[in-house]
Amino acid sequence: MTERLVVIGGDAAGMSAASQARRLKGPDELEIVAFERGHFSSFSACGIPYWVGGRVQDCSELIARTPAEHRERAIDLRMRTEVTAIDVAGGRVRSRDLESGAEEWTGYDKLVIATGARPVRPPLPGIDAPGVHGVQSLDDGQALLDSLVALEGGGRAVVVGAGYIGVEMAEALLDRGLEVTVLNRGAQPMVTLDPDMGRLVHEAMDGLGITTVNNTEVTAVLTGSDGRVRAVATGDAEYPADVVVLGMGVEPETALAEAAGLPLGSYGGLLTDLSMRVRGRENIWAGGDCVEVLDLVSGRERYVPLGTHANKHGQVIGANAGGGYGTFPGVVGTAVSKVCDLEIARTGLRERDAAEVGLQYVTATVESTNRAGYYPDSALMTVKMIAERRTGRLLGVQIVGREGAAKRVDIAAVALTAGMTVERMTALDLGYAPPFSPVWDPVLVAARKAVAKVRAEG
Repeated sequence: MTERLVVIGGDAAGMSAASQARRLKGPDELEIVAFERGHFSSFSACGIPYWVGGRVQDCSELIARTPAEHRERAIDLRMRTEVTAIDVAGGRVRSRDLESGAEEWTGYDKLVIATGARPVRPPLPGIDAPGVHGVQSLDDGQALLDSLVALEGGGRAVVVGAGYIGVEMAEALLDRGLEVTVLNRGAQPMVTLDPDMGRLVHEAMDGLGITTVNNTEVTAVLTGSDGRVRAVATGDAEYPADVVVLGMGVEPETALAEAAGLPLGSYGGLLTDLSMRVRGRENIWAGGDCVEVLDLVSGRERYVPLGTHANKHGQVIGANAGGGYGTFPGVVGTAVSKVCDLEIARTGLRERDAAEVGLQYVTATVESTNRAGYYPDSALMTVKMIAERRTGRLLGVQIVGREGAAKRVDIAAVALTAGMTVERMTALDLGYAPPFSPVWDPVLVAARKAVAKVRAEG
């Protein structure tokens, strides 16, 4: 008897799950129906800032697989179709065609929820005015590009928020020739870093000509007589703007799941087991930006919306839904970004994360170079390492620097996953040649300093 797998969401997690399930079972064994409310499937939202900034010329380059390509693999992908309800007891979902308005119910034997995330959009006056943009989908990116084309290569942009999206969009707008101001409610940009490392990002952004205003709260978006945005207001100032980009992060899109009575965590994301099965539900899986995941360092659930995780979730879900086996053990919280030539990376816990879970720690911060100091074009980087007091277990690493800085965080990500101590890290056999690293890699220099701190305070 043929079973039916229904997938809600046509991007990374959903279509990875559908594709993996199809590899394991043919159409005679498993019918696959997928619903996507947007115009595009399997696209890279992470690439949108680089498309907007002109480094990627066409949005088609950000699409891994088109709807037609999915259909060629016997996946019934229904575009511009939004799922409006999940009937868990009845084993069915209700959908609405966004073009015709027609609604229908579709039964399922197995269900995958991959509804992603929604941009944080606070209910401020003027927030929905023309010229105010989020950057979650390719449609969002095209709308922003249309606004920028109308400015004819100039104008003033305000970015609200200084996290990954905010700093990447600040760079994109700078590349487009706009005067850029970033409004940040935090003490420093990049709340995913400790403030001392965020300060380095702030200094670099200032050096690039980006005005960053910290410790400020946006109160309204002001509009002109034509209804378009003209400025962004804070408690004590107004910042002129021809275009506004919202970069305040995202929240899990779980309204459907909540209405269906499925379990949510403290961040509002769906809770799953190691197989990505929704807890307490035998035939429902969830993955991507709508779920919470286990932090392997702190032992707590976290919300970490990243495309890398979404694709891994999809592979695990597809294996299990297709009759195979797979698990997703958790994350250590690794992420990298850049603003112009400044590279930013982090993995594991920040100082406040460690304190919140009751860990006592030491920190070590070093400044080194990406290459041997005598090699041409060597550049500085700062590495901060956090280790558990007494045991020396690595808890987290943050890196800010130029070329070659960001991907060094992968050394720390592997060490965290392996549960290594900073002392053991000092013996890691890393590659060395003057064009790539000093004799002592900056990460190992930080580890040596952390070992000394652990011994001194142990």
